[in-house]
Amino acid sequence: QVQLVESGGGLVQAGGSLRLSCAASGRTFSHYAMGWFRQAPGKEREFVAGIGFSGAITKYADSVKGRFIISRVNANSTLSLQMNSLKAEDTAVYYCAVDRLRWRPPVYTTATDFDSWGQGTQVTVSS
Repeated sequence: QVQLVESGGGLVQAGGSLRLSCAASGRTFSHYAMGWFRQAPGKEREFVAGIGFSGAITKYADSVKGRFIISRVNANSTLSLQMNSLKAEDTAVYYCAVDRLRWRPPVYTTATDFDSWGQGTQVTVSS
């Protein structure tokens, strides 16, 4: 069983930046691709960004490409999401998640491909 704890959410004006972090424990962090998802009120959870187990490969949703950067530090078992040029439509609860299988590339974007989730952190962007 893996435990994930997100932090770094908050209230920011449109155009501003936030950095989310996710601390992982209970599984060999460096063996698994990781992802960030978000869920806005009344909407389904959606993929935001993914990163391979080594950190060399990343994948982004079109809606955040060029604005968000996903990264990881395997030595510290931490995952991050740098969010720049934030928009009101980025408002959501953000979750980090662990791929359900080891050694896979970060090409999977559906929630069912991930089997462990954090509690989420709220990001609110005011326009």
